[in-house]
Amino acid sequence: MIHTILSALAVFVQPDADAPLPGAAHTSAIGDILSHTGGVAYAVLALLAVLSIFSWTIMIAKYRGFSAARKQSARFLRAFRKSGRLSEIASMSDQFRPSPLVAVFTEINDEYHRQTNGRGMPRNPVGLERAAATASSEALTIMEDRLTWLATIATNAPYIGLFGTVWGIVDAFHGLGTAGAATLRAVAPGISEALITTAAGILVAIPAGVGYNQLTSQLRDFGARIDDFGRELLNAIENAAAYVPPAQLPPSGGTAESRRIF
Repeated sequence: MIHTILSALAVFVQPDADAPLPGAAHTSAIGDILSHTGGVAYAVLALLAVLSIFSWTIMIAKYRGFSAARKQSARFLRAFRKSGRLSEIASMSDQFRPSPLVAVFTEINDEYHRQTNGRGMPRNPVGLERAAATASSEALTIMEDRLTWLATIATNAPYIGLFGTVWGIVDAFHGLGTAGAATLRAVAPGISEALITTAAGILVAIPAGVGYNQLTSQLRDFGARIDDFGRELLNAIENAAAYVPPAQLPPSGGTAESRRIF
């Protein structure tokens, strides 16, 4: 549609013999375009600039946060697999934040202690699974906070730029009607607005879209790691609670004393 409108403009526009050659009066094409930009186009460019800064702020913060979470998760897993007791892991878990695995461990450990006070088999294994699922969901919700803004900016920035484009073309046609002669001088401001706002909208949308896709992919990876850890922790609790050393086996007809997990 834009191409068709610009083609129609080219039919009506006649070169202005008195106009200076392109580039003769200005050394910067961008500066020349901005110097002819009207108030509406400036408002559109200002809005796109704010959205660009906002999207880059989100992306940088998320990349840093995800990198820290990934490193701390690796450290927490090593400590978890080396430790022999839940109480030991619980006492040092805070130093591994912002790993989402810490929240999952804390929720499962708290639920296990509510059921058994730290001894023996859990009375309600399904409750532990629900606690793990809840903790996983909450951790992912925290990590994906503000990511939807990137999707919104990537989707709507081109439309905001298109608004500036349409407004610039309307201004160009208005210039044709009021200038008394169909010259480049009359329509150049409107065309400049059309081109600069379209380019700005695309420049804002592309990084936001790429950042959203990359961060969403990392979030899916975190989700898989969280689920794997939850299952590993539940298995470790059940195996440790069910295990009784041979020396502690009860005599025939007796029962084994429940022992503290891990």
